[in-house]
Amino acid sequence: MAKQPADDGSESEFDEFAEDYDAALEKGLALSGEGKDYFADGRMRWLRRRLEERQVKPTTALDFGCGTGSATPFFFEHLDIDRLVGTDPSEKSLAVARETWKEFAVTFRTTPDDGDSGATFDLAFCNGVFHHIIPGERAAALDGIYRSLKPSALFAFWENNPWNPVTRYAMSRVPFDADAILVWPHEARRLLRDAGFRVLGTDYRFFFPRSLAAFRGLEPALSWLPLGGQYLVLAQKPDR
Repeated sequence: MAKQPADDGSESEFDEFAEDYDAALEKGLALSGEGKDYFADGRMRWLRRRLEERQVKPTTALDFGCGTGSATPFFFEHLDIDRLVGTDPSEKSLAVARETWKEFAVTFRTTPDDGDSGATFDLAFCNGVFHHIIPGERAAALDGIYRSLKPSALFAFWENNPWNPVTRYAMSRVPFDADAILVWPHEARRLLRDAGFRVLGTDYRFFFPRSLAAFRGLEPALSWLPLGGQYLVLAQKPDR
């Protein structure tokens, strides 16, 4: 949920939403009949599935653009990691995160490499972050993520799907998405390749609202269909 940090130390635009971020987000999610935890849980369950298929067991993870840290418990519940670092340019959001998630082995800070030397993480994750980063600054953000990862580490790049009209309408109802510039799946893959990543695949998720929950069992078989509310591009840093 974060824009690229300002180098001058100025406030992030998300500081104003730090205290009521969930309420603002729910205005958009209301169309689905689900709350934010349904989607956070679903993203992490699907990621676990993809990691298990590759027999990958990360122990350290980066949550890039973590906001108030709402994904934190799902990293530990579904991925069973040992350590998490959440980064975001909004200091007020990080303050909320630090207060909320004290019981987890997580550190919240403004940059991935704050005090760490070189490649640190087995896994990087972001969700709905890059549509808030100015297009001209997206490559620099990806470079920072790339440098923070160990060789062969994976990057789970989640974004809202521009092909889905319900997603577009939902975002129009969320105050902090007013200036969002959506990232098309083909653009995401190009950005990742340009940053040095190897793209492993693209999945589409969240097809059915709660009113059609009886059909959600079909979603794994539909992951190729570019109509889900969100998409995942799974990428890998080369081993050399």
